Parts: sequence; structure tokens; C-alpha cells
Amino acid sequence: MKQENRNEAQRSIFLMALAVLLVLGYVARLFYLQILSPEYKSKAENNAFYHHVIYPERGAIFDRTGKLLVYNEPAYDVMVITKEVGENLDSLALCQLLSINIETLRQRFEAVRNRDLNPGYSPYTPQRLLAQVSAGDAGRFQEVLYKFPGFSVQHRSIRRYGTEVAAHVLGYMSECSPGDLEQDSLLAPGDYVGKSGVERTYDAALRGTKGYEVMLRDARGRIQGRYNNGANDRKEVAGRNLTLSIDEGLQALGERMMQGKRGGIVMIEPATGEVLCLVTSPAYSPSLLSGRDIGKNHLLLAYNPGKPLFNRALQGTYPPGSTFKPTQAAILLNEGVITPQTLYTCYRGYPYMRGRPACHGHGSPLAVEFALTTSCNAFFAWGLHYMLDDRRRYPTVQEAFTHWKDYMVRMGYGYPLGIDLPGEKRGFIPNSEYYDKWYKAGWNSSTIISNSIGQGEVLATPLQMANLAAIVANRGYYYRPHVVHEIEGMSLDTAYSHKQYTGIAAQHWEIVANGMAGAVRAGTCHAANFAPGEIEVCGKTGTAENPHGPDHSAFIGFAPRNNPQVAIAVYVENGGFGATYGVPIGRVMLEYYLREGHLSPTAEGIASRMSHSYLSYRNAP
Repeated sequence: MKQENRNEAQRSIFLMALAVLLVLGYVARLFYLQILSPEYKSKAENNAFYHHVIYPERGAIFDRTGKLLVYNEPAYDVMVITKEVGENLDSLALCQLLSINIETLRQRFEAVRNRDLNPGYSPYTPQRLLAQVSAGDAGRFQEVLYKFPGFSVQHRSIRRYGTEVAAHVLGYMSECSPGDLEQDSLLAPGDYVGKSGVERTYDAALRGTKGYEVMLRDARGRIQGRYNNGANDRKEVAGRNLTLSIDEGLQALGERMMQGKRGGIVMIEPATGEVLCLVTSPAYSPSLLSGRDIGKNHLLLAYNPGKPLFNRALQGTYPPGSTFKPTQAAILLNEGVITPQTLYTCYRGYPYMRGRPACHGHGSPLAVEFALTTSCNAFFAWGLHYMLDDRRRYPTVQEAFTHWKDYMVRMGYGYPLGIDLPGEKRGFIPNSEYYDKWYKAGWNSSTIISNSIGQGEVLATPLQMANLAAIVANRGYYYRPHVVHEIEGMSLDTAYSHKQYTGIAAQHWEIVANGMAGAVRAGTCHAANFAPGEIEVCGKTGTAENPHGPDHSAFIGFAPRNNPQVAIAVYVENGGFGATYGVPIGRVMLEYYLREGHLSPTAEGIASRMSHSYLSYRNAP
């Protein structure tokens, strides 16, 4: 009996302890939810308060001369208090006034009422139904607002453009996606963010800081007035203005001459890394991706066979062809494979491989400067042979090729340069492991000899080619390319002000510059010599083989030879010889910039001819 009483007492104690633990657990959970949990606090605040958002003016965008490129224009949001919308809503009339269809209206009402998409939703407070309604639609709607109880109009702004060029540089804006909301806690459903160009890269600076008025709600969510007499309100802060390094006139000239062609033009100021123009063709007007029709227009651009949304200047990867030869000359000189006096033979091709790669007629034997002036293929094939296959220099071809690749990477090839625009591609520079995989029986310079003249597996973007011209101009270093010159009230990223050295001595680059100067005086680039005796231009043509059709036309250069002010790359898909399109377009662009926006009658004639010259791409991939 005593044992039974003892067991009963133990059970009672256990149950009491369990009950106490359960109560303590509930208390702890309530304490966490009500005191510690930010989610509960947020929900409670959303129920008690309504934050009337005040959107700041987004920063304007200017070109390097001060011309206004992007500004704000009044637009309007249509707001709705869903509780006040009557059952007799004339949906058809509403759609006609707001230039939308019934299905869009239905979807917008569903999104407004979805608390996952619209946290803090209350049927008693204004909710954004439509964003960026035009001034015309908003005006017509306001005239008949009395017919639509629960609806109101709120002022916003929309991006407008003072230019028809540089769409890929400027970028566009659209309503933020769920991914944007996850990445940025300062965004809310219905906010607009930059999606491309500088609008995306510098979105946080351009956006500014939203303000708000804190309104007090009653138990049913109805607004009762300002909370704490406005003491908790926050003033909006306008976005920061951007000044680009882009010259709008130069950009327009480039886009004009690239009409009817595919490719890109990039011009860089060697002393700073600032991008003076960044042309991609086909292009489109930036105004197409602004306002209510952005979705429709984006779809049309996406399905255009010319792919105008594709930024060829940053994302197009091409064989650089002979524009690559300055890199080879500099490497061979720095490695001691050749001296300025080293002579190699050329018999209309590379003799070691029975004339492959082929070459055109010129003097032989020849040294490196004349090889650059005449764009001799055989010279650079010989150079790669002696660098990779001479076992006195490197114990294996793999080690030799690794040295070669390391030089290429330091010259900005094979990886993104880090320009302040989204979507830049890396191009391609193979490594020894790549060839070990493909040539299991072994390989040497003869296997990959095309790399010596910018063919084979080598791929580069027009930006990387322009950067090479800037390296030669600076005699061995470059600054990371960037399109923003100044952010109002802020400093630029210091990454854009640090010199990037190639590891090749300046005297070797001087020899390269001499060869490129010779190419303009009396070589393959002679048509770029627009100011003989006044401005010495240095250049290099490229005719890149294309397995899908006619060869690509390329040109890189800089000017003046001493104290260079500008470097350039031009790449025209299926344009044929470098002298056919690359050189004349490059010559006009250089003349325009160096003569401060003025063109000679000859240059105007070339520009007109280029702008009316169209290439066929019907069979292009």
C-alpha cells in the first residue's frame, strides 16, 4: 500500500513538472514572438501603422560634356482602397481609361490582395494597383474619379531620354522581381530598379532613399491620421546624379557608321581607363524600354534576328586576328626569344609548316617592327615555335605555354576586365591542360600555331581589344575600363584608379608602338593616317577567319603616338579585310575625337559611305 502511494505521488510530481515545463515553453514562445521575433514585430507594426511612401527623384545621367542623357518625367500610380470599391465597378470603362485589358486588371487586383506579394495589405488603406501610368491616362482618369469610388492617383516619375544612342550603356528600368526583393531589403513590391547598363550597376546611388509618412490605423485598418504628429516621418533623399565618360556625339557617330552591320566600337582614354564610346550594333533607342510598353517592346527586341539586346562590345567573343600580334611581339621580346634585330623568313607563309599559315607578299627576312607594319603571319609563327619548342628555355611545352598564357592574362585577356557594366564576357585563352585533353598523343607549337596570329582557340571581346591598344599607348599598363566619370557626392571605386601592369618592360612596348606607327604610315593601316605630319596614329589591322561566312574586319589603334589621348578597337562581323571597314571607321572616330567634334570633308564622306553600307547576315548563326 505504501509503495502504491509512493508511485502515485511520483506520478503527480511528474505531471506537475510536465505541466510547468509546458507553461514555461508557451511563455518562452510568446516572449520570442512578441519581444524578440522581428517577423511578429513587423506584422504588428503593419497592422497598426500605414507607411505612405514618398518616392525620391532618381538621379539624372549626363555625358562627359554635360549633356543631359537621362532625366525624370512625371508619371502616376493608380491607388485603390479595395474595401471602397463597389460591386458595380465598371471594369471595361476603367480598362479603357487606363489603357489596359480586363485580364491585366484582374491579375493586378489578385496581386494586391496577395499578402505574400504585398505584406501589410489592408482593404482599408491605399494599395498600388498600376504603376507608371502616363500623364495623359492619369489626367483622363482624374476627370472621372467620382465614378470610381476607392480609386486615387499618386504622383511618381518615369525615365525619359535626351538621346537616341547608348542604350546598352544607359540601361533600362522595370518593376523589381522576387529575386530583387530577396537581395535588397530596401525594396518593396512595385518599386522600379535598374535592369541593365549603369541603371543597374549604380542603382543604389541613382535610386536615393525613400521617405514616408507614418499613418495610424484603427483595428479595422482604416487610417486615423498622422502618428505622433509626424515625428516618425522620414524625408526622402534624392538620388545621386551620374556623369558618364561617354561622349554622346562620338557615340552617335559610331552608331551611325555601324548601321547595317554587326559588331562593336570601343574607345578608351589610356591615361584614365575612361570609356569614351561603347558602340554595339545592332542597337536600339533607349526610349523603347521606358514606360508602360516596356514588356511588349522588350519582347520584340528579344525576337529580333539581329539580337539588338546583345551587347557585342562586351559580350561578343571573336577571334582577334592580327590585332593580336602586338601581344606576341611584346611577349617574345620580354622573354628574350627575339631581339629587335632578330630576322625570320617568310615565303608567303610559314616555311616550317610548308606555308601554313599563309601570308601576303613583302620583304623577307624581316625583324619585329617590320613584321608588325606588314602584318607578317610567318614571323609570329616562328616566334611561338621558338618559345614553346626550345627545350633549353623551358623543360616542357606545357610549362612554356603556361608562361605564354600568364602574359595574356596580365594583358587583360581570358577574364573579364571588370568594367562597371553588367554582363561582360571573359573571352577565351586556352591553357596547357586544355591541349593535354585534346591532344593525348602530345602537342607542340605546330599543333596550335594559329594562336600566334589571333586565330585558333583564342577569343576576345572588342573591349579587350581596345584595352590592348591602351596598353601599347601607355607602354605596358592599363587602368580598368569604366563608363562613369563621377558620382555626385561620392568617390569612384578605387579599383578604377590603380595601374594594372603587364609585366613587360616599357622599351619592348616602344618597339611595338614603332611597328604600329609604321603600319599607319605605309602599311596595312595607311588609310587611318588622317593628319600626316600633325597627328601620328599607330594602328594594327585584323582579318579574322570566320568558319560561318566571310572574314571579320578589325582594327585597333591609338593616337597621338607620344602622349596618347585615345585608344580604339573596331570589329565588324563578316566585314572582310581589316582595311575594308575596321580602318575607315576607326579613322573617322579618331579624327572626330582628336579634333574636338569636327570632321574633314574626307572624313564626312567616309562616314556617309559607312552609314549606307549594309552587310548581309542571312546565313549567320
